[in-house]
Amino acid sequence: MLPRTMEAVIASEVEPGYLAHPASGAHPGVVILHDVWGLSEHYRDLARRLAAEGFSVLAMNLYRSHSDVKITDPGRWIRGLSDPQAIDTMQGAVDFLATHASVGRRRVGLAGFCMGGTYAIHAAAGCRGLSAAAAFYGMLSHEHGLLAPQSGETLDALRKPRSPLDAACEVRCPLLGCFGADDPYIPTEDVARLDQQLDLSGQPHEVIVYPGAGHAFVNDTRPEMYRPEAARDAWSRMRAWFQRHLA
Repeated sequence: MLPRTMEAVIASEVEPGYLAHPASGAHPGVVILHDVWGLSEHYRDLARRLAAEGFSVLAMNLYRSHSDVKITDPGRWIRGLSDPQAIDTMQGAVDFLATHASVGRRRVGLAGFCMGGTYAIHAAAGCRGLSAAAAFYGMLSHEHGLLAPQSGETLDALRKPRSPLDAACEVRCPLLGCFGADDPYIPTEDVARLDQQLDLSGQPHEVIVYPGAGHAFVNDTRPEMYRPEAARDAWSRMRAWFQRHLA
C-alpha cells in the first residue's frame, strides 16, 4: 500500500471534483487528474492520502461537462477528447484550488495518472498558475499506444493539435515523470525523447523509469498491475517534488 499518514483530513465533494485538505491551516495545493475511466474511488483515496501528508488536494473530474460518459474503447475515447477543452477544464480546477481557503496564498501543482499523466504535460505547458507538475505513465506520442490512430482512423487536428512530446519543450514549470520500463503503451524511446524535450524547456525536470513495472503501477486497486516498491518510490518522489517546488 502507498503511505497513509499524519494529519487529520477534511474531505468533500465539490463542483470541480473531490476536495481533501488538512483540518486547519493553509497548505500547498495539488490537483490530481484521473485516468480514462474517470474520477473513481482510487483517485479520491489518493487525494486523502496526499492531504494527510500536508497538501490541499483537488481530485478533479475532467468529465464533469460531459453529459453522457460511456467508455467501451478507451483508446478511441482518449483520441476523441479535445485537448484544448481539457486544458480549459484543468485551468478551471487550478483556479478553483488556488483560491480555496485551504490553500490561501500557497502555490499549486498538478499530478496526473495514465490519461491524466498525458494531460499533466499539456497542463504544464498550457495552464497558468502551476508551479510544478508530475506525470505518471502518461502516453507521450501520437505514434504509439492509445494516442496512435487505428486502421482507417485519423486524429482531428483541432482536438489533438500536438502531442505531449511536442508540448514538453514548452512546459512552464518543473516536471517530474514516472514511467514503467515494461509499459506496453509507452516505448522507452518515447520516454528518452521526453527527457530531451524537457531539456529544451529550461525547466527543472526528472524522468524516472522503473524496471519491472508496467502501466498503472501505482494503482493498488489493480493487483495485476500494482508494483509496491516502484509505487512507494514514485509516491515519495512526487511528495518531495511538490514539497520542494510548492514551498
